[in-house]
Amino acid sequence: MTVRRPYVLLSVAMSIDGHIDDATPERLVLSGPEDLDRVDRLRAGSDAVLVGAGTLRGDNPRLLVNSPLRRAERLALGLPAHPLRVVLSGGGELDPGLRFWHHGDERLVYAPDQALPRLKPLAGLADLVGTGPELDLEAVLDDLGARGVRRLMVEGGSAVHTQFLTSGLADEIQLAVAPFFVGVDAAPRFVGAGRFPQDALHRMILAETRTVGDIALLRYLVPRPTDVTRLNEADRRRLARAIELSRRCPPSSTAYSVGALVVAEDGTELARGYSRESGPTVHAEEAALAKIDPADPRLRGATLYTTLEPCSVRASNPVPCAQRVLAAGIPRVVLAWREPPRFVADCQGVELLEQAGVTVLECPELAAEAREVNAHLS
Repeated sequence: MTVRRPYVLLSVAMSIDGHIDDATPERLVLSGPEDLDRVDRLRAGSDAVLVGAGTLRGDNPRLLVNSPLRRAERLALGLPAHPLRVVLSGGGELDPGLRFWHHGDERLVYAPDQALPRLKPLAGLADLVGTGPELDLEAVLDDLGARGVRRLMVEGGSAVHTQFLTSGLADEIQLAVAPFFVGVDAAPRFVGAGRFPQDALHRMILAETRTVGDIALLRYLVPRPTDVTRLNEADRRRLARAIELSRRCPPSSTAYSVGALVVAEDGTELARGYSRESGPTVHAEEAALAKIDPADPRLRGATLYTTLEPCSVRASNPVPCAQRVLAAGIPRVVLAWREPPRFVADCQGVELLEQAGVTVLECPELAAEAREVNAHLS
């Protein structure tokens, strides 16, 4: 069985001039209370949280879920109160007296094989894993995937973020911009110099912008290099048809208007649906799939076209749409935009599908049209 690597989410706060800290010994606090709570929610929704050794030494963080309610929710799901906490160390120089080692439960340290002897003082405080002759991020992700980590939240610092991005291993960036300047050249920045796949000709997808207190939050999706080429004109036409379907949805102030098509591998349309088509809480994917015999063998080669990311949780039904797609055996999903946090704080539909082996492709050129249908909710 092929092990799926985690979905990698980079979380960072920076000043308007791009710094994540200043040049003083004290830690610079960039986020306000509302944004710190947002980060805590992201931690609670992650399977593992990762930082570099420099961040561990400089900030001395615990990297715990602070909210008692969120810890209780994790425990109710059979999860530990806090996610697995991970440190990357190139040289193996980590102080066993830091707070990180003495709070929470499971901890992991990844380091090059030659650095492991210097990490012996941490034996009993963390599992120590060698990554070969150098600190190999791909080996780290493979090992975390084998441990069941589905979502990895990376919290810095600059060198770690740079390495994930230049290696093409990040899936998403949540960038919080604080309303002030640091103005010191020597202060660390979000990323350092490097050859980034995300250049002027390969732009990231701006999935969301919103204010969190006095912070501007920018959420970017990092397309894989092959994603655009795997979308064809037929995909775009069918997704445009799904957008037209979404315009038929009965109006609602508490739910999005979504259209969905299920198309067989040979191009035959198997079903279509839209939000609230047959009831006030029916989702588009649910409406479409209800019209298909679950035993129809064509589902095993079909593509679902949906204007919005299939939901990972929902209040109106115990079975979210991502699970319905998996139960139907559909191997490919094409969508226009990710679900904003208006009704679900942290939708993970794409992550659930990809971890189960479903190919998920996004069509950013149709996202604005899909959002326009829901402009009354913005």
